[in-house]
Amino acid sequence: MTAQTTSTTRPHPLLRRWPVLAGLAFTALVAFDMAAGMDLAPVLAASAVVYLGTAALRKPVAAWPIFFATVVIITVGKFAGFDPTWVVLGAGVLLLGYGLVRGALRPASGLPLQTLGLLGFGAAAAIALYVNPVFGGYLVAVGLLGHAAWDLYHHRTNKVVVRSLAEFCLVLDTALAVTIIVVTATA
Repeated sequence: MTAQTTSTTRPHPLLRRWPVLAGLAFTALVAFDMAAGMDLAPVLAASAVVYLGTAALRKPVAAWPIFFATVVIITVGKFAGFDPTWVVLGAGVLLLGYGLVRGALRPASGLPLQTLGLLGFGAAAAIALYVNPVFGGYLVAVGLLGHAAWDLYHHRTNKVVVRSLAEFCLVLDTALAVTIIVVTATA
C-alpha cells in the first residue's frame, strides 16, 4: 500500500493580496494627470454604481464587469471631452430600474441599501462639479473616504460584491482620497 501525500501550496503572500496591489496600481493610473480633486467625481459616482448594479443583478460576480464598464465610460468621456459623471449616474438609475423590475428589494443590504449609497455618493459627486474647485475636491475626497468605509463593511460581511472587488475599492478609494487631499492642500 502506498501513501499518497497531498501538497497544498499556498500562493505567495503578494499574490493573495492582488486586489491591494491592483488598487494601488489603478490609483497611480487614475491620479497620474489629475489637475484637481473634483476631476475624480466620476470615480466617486462609479463606486456607488458598481455596488448598486451588482445588487440589482443579484450576482456578486457582476461587480468586476460593472467596474470595467464604468472605467470605459469614464475613459471615453475623458477623451471625448464630456464629463462622464452624469453618464455613470444615468447608468446607475437604469440599473436601479432594472433591479426594481426584477423585484430585487430583498435583502435590505442589497438594492435598498445600495440605492441609498447611490443617492449619497452620487449627490456628492454631482455637487462637486458645481462648487468651488477646492471645496469640490475635498467633497470628492470625503466621499471616497466614506465609500472606503462602505467597502470595508461589504468586505467584512461578504455581501453584495465579491470580496476581491471590495478590497480593491477600499485601497483605491482611500489612496485616491489621500492623493486629492495632498494635491488640493498643496495647490
